Amino acid sequence: MTQPSSPGDPGSAAVPGSPTPASLTLADVQADPDLSLFITSADRVMEGMGFTEHGFRHANLVARISYQVLHRLGYTEREADLACVAGYLHDVGNMLTREAHAQTGALLVYQALKDRAAGNDLAAIMAAVANHEEDHGYAVSPISAAVILADKSDVHRSRVRRSGQVDVDIHDRVNSAVEQSFLRVDSEARTVTLELTIDTGMSQVMEYFEIFLGRMQMCRHAAEQLKARFRLTINGAELA
Repeated sequence: MTQPSSPGDPGSAAVPGSPTPASLTLADVQADPDLSLFITSADRVMEGMGFTEHGFRHANLVARISYQVLHRLGYTEREADLACVAGYLHDVGNMLTREAHAQTGALLVYQALKDRAAGNDLAAIMAAVANHEEDHGYAVSPISAAVILADKSDVHRSRVRRSGQVDVDIHDRVNSAVEQSFLRVDSEARTVTLELTIDTGMSQVMEYFEIFLGRMQMCRHAAEQLKARFRLTINGAELA
């Protein structure tokens, strides 16, 4: 997936007059061996279940995009940094099981970070992790909304593991058909646009909606939490 440029150093000191910086940064959690093991183990479970890639590529991408969404929409550096951390950790619950992985992930994050993060920061990160899935989640805060938008925008053929299953598995087929994906944030118009290029010879656009309609509805609600409008374009045509 194509993503916005790196946020630079998400843990850099706040400029004079800015709110108190976050007590935890992306660099902190990236350097934690236990959290790295969580992500590695989660991706191994997802591979065993036949799901698309959920490893460090996905974690780092969601972290960076989460940061950029809030940064470009004018939220504080602290909020953007916390979204970055939550985006990196959002899928660790998959190390146990896919079912309710958002909620179990939030508990794992609590155990890992309870002695290192300020209470308010940890609560915000946990809420974002617990609410990132469409079945039982909701955009409960700007931090949560950013993680939802970043996570749901990562649709791309590079995530598919089983090329031989494309003809029979609709999820693999749709992901394999996505040649390019980009989440564009327009700060002036306050729009968040997921731009997809799909090979319609491999998968029809209707198949995308068949499996991802709930995700797109969740993205719309997430954008509304950020006082923005969600848009979806596929092959240059606006569909939502």
